[in-house]
Amino acid sequence: MDLTVTTAELARAASDLVRLVPGRLVDPVLSGLLLSADRDGVLLAGNDRERSARLRCPAVVHTEGRVLVPAKPFAETLRAVEEPQIRLVVEGSRLAIRVPGARYALPLLDVDVHPGIPARAPAVGEVAAAPLASALTTVAATASRDDALPLYTGVRMRSEEDRLVLLATDRFRMAVASLPWRPDGELDALVPAALLVETARQLPATGAVTVHAGRDQLGLAWGRTLVTTAVLDGTFIHESKVIVSEVDTRLELDADALAGAVRRVGLYTDARGVLLLEVGDGEIRLRGADRQSGEAEESVKSAVDGGRTGQAFQARYLTDALRPFAGGRVGIGIQPGMRATIFSAAEPGDVDLRYIVMPMLPPKGA
Repeated sequence: MDLTVTTAELARAASDLVRLVPGRLVDPVLSGLLLSADRDGVLLAGNDRERSARLRCPAVVHTEGRVLVPAKPFAETLRAVEEPQIRLVVEGSRLAIRVPGARYALPLLDVDVHPGIPARAPAVGEVAAAPLASALTTVAATASRDDALPLYTGVRMRSEEDRLVLLATDRFRMAVASLPWRPDGELDALVPAALLVETARQLPATGAVTVHAGRDQLGLAWGRTLVTTAVLDGTFIHESKVIVSEVDTRLELDADALAGAVRRVGLYTDARGVLLLEVGDGEIRLRGADRQSGEAEESVKSAVDGGRTGQAFQARYLTDALRPFAGGRVGIGIQPGMRATIFSAAEPGDVDLRYIVMPMLPPKGA
C-alpha cells in the first residue's frame, strides 16, 4: 500500500473512529485500525465484534492495499504531525508515515484474523441529522451506566409511522423524544447508549442520517461514515408504564432562571444532593439545607396553574432535566405524592421531548 493524503482529514477520521470503536486492550487485533486503499481513496474501519465503524477519506492512491495497524498510536501520530500532507507506505512489517524530514513506523497486525467490515443491514428510514443529534444527546445521557443492569444501559429506538421515538431510563428518570422521520420499514431496537452518545457528537449540523436495522444489528450512516452495533436483547419499559395523567399543578417559567437557581441552591444540599421545590403564588421556591454547608432559599417567577404543592429532587437530576430547554421556557407538570414530574418545552419544536424525573424523600427537617 502506498498513498498520499491530507493530514488533517485523515487525522480527523482516525480520531473519530477511535472514539466510536475504542477497541479491546486484551486483543490487539480488535484494537486495530483497518486501512483499505483503493481507487476511491482510503477506508478506515474498526470492529470489536460488538460495534464497528467505517469512514472514507479522499486520498491519492499509488498502490492499492489493505493493512491493520494499532489504532490509538496511529491516530495520535497523525494528530501530532504538522505537515499538511503525509505519505503512508508499507515497508516490510511496518506501515511508515512519511513527511519531509521525518518517518514514523507502526507494526502491522495480522489482518487475516481481523473480523473485517460487517455487511450493511437494510435501510429502514431516514432522519434529519441535527434533530437526531439533539435528541440523542439528551436521551442517551439518561441511560444507566451500570453494566449489571444491561436493559437500562440502552436507548430504545422505535418507529411510529412518520415519527422516530427514542427512550431511555436509569429507573430514576426517563427521557422520551419524538422527531419526524421518513420510514422505509419498521424499527424497534434497544441500542447501547454509550455508542449513541459519541455518535451524537459526530453527527453533522446538516444533512440526513439513514438508519439500517437487521435482526441483531443497527446502523447509522451519514456522509462517508457508517456506525453499526449489536443490539441488546430483551424487552424494555415503555413510557406508558409511567403514570403521567394525574398532573394537578402545572408550571411555566424561564428554564435558564430555574437552572441557575438550582445550581446555586444545590450548593447547600445534604449528602444526597436533594433540594425542595415549593410552589407559591406566581413563583416557585427552592430550598436546600445541610448542617455543614448551611442553608439557602431562592425564588423564581413562574406561571402557576393548580394548587400549592412541593416536591424534593436531586439537584443534579433537575440540572440535567433543564439542560435541553436552555434558552426557552419550560413546562413542568407535578403529580401528587411520589409520582413522576414531567418537564417539556413550552413551545415544542421538531423534537418533542419529555423528561420525566422521580421525586425523592424531602430533606430532614423540610
